Amino acid sequence: MPTLTRQRTTRLLPGAIAAAAALLLTACSSADATQAAPTAATVSISDQWVKAADSGMSAAFGDLTNNGDAPRTIVSATSPASERIELHEVVTDANGTKAMRPKNGGFVIPAHGRTRLRPGGDHIMFMGLLGPLRTGSETSVTLTFDDGSTTTFTAQVRDFSGNQENYVPDHPGGQPHTGAHGG
Repeated sequence: MPTLTRQRTTRLLPGAIAAAAALLLTACSSADATQAAPTAATVSISDQWVKAADSGMSAAFGDLTNNGDAPRTIVSATSPASERIELHEVVTDANGTKAMRPKNGGFVIPAHGRTRLRPGGDHIMFMGLLGPLRTGSETSVTLTFDDGSTTTFTAQVRDFSGNQENYVPDHPGGQPHTGAHGG
């Protein structure tokens, strides 16, 4: 009798091991998928818009919301409407003159928080427009995060005449622009 019991156990054991291994692998892959979730999935934008312009420069604005448990950082952006895009901030110098410049480190969106892109503050600067941005039209903007993930949004073009700051680039070899650009 002991021999018969041992044979049944031997036949059931490989099946039980295979089932346990499958469950363990499924549990591990689910945890890995959660840990590898891209940053972009936790960030959304609302109230997004772009300043109308015939040529030269323009800017995009909106409210960035991070629903994730860790801060997220936008490090760059692109758009088919512009040759290049910079992430900008507006600062006031000792004389009270406002100037916009590239924002070192990008835009940080706190965990479960919001970062507002506004005229006269942080904004996405379009440089070298490839054509006019007409009121009522739309353009897309792709944001890139510090982990390499991206998200794309569409923004409506609107009229806006406020916030006339000077542009002061802080990259090597950059020539300062002294005209106002509405960031």
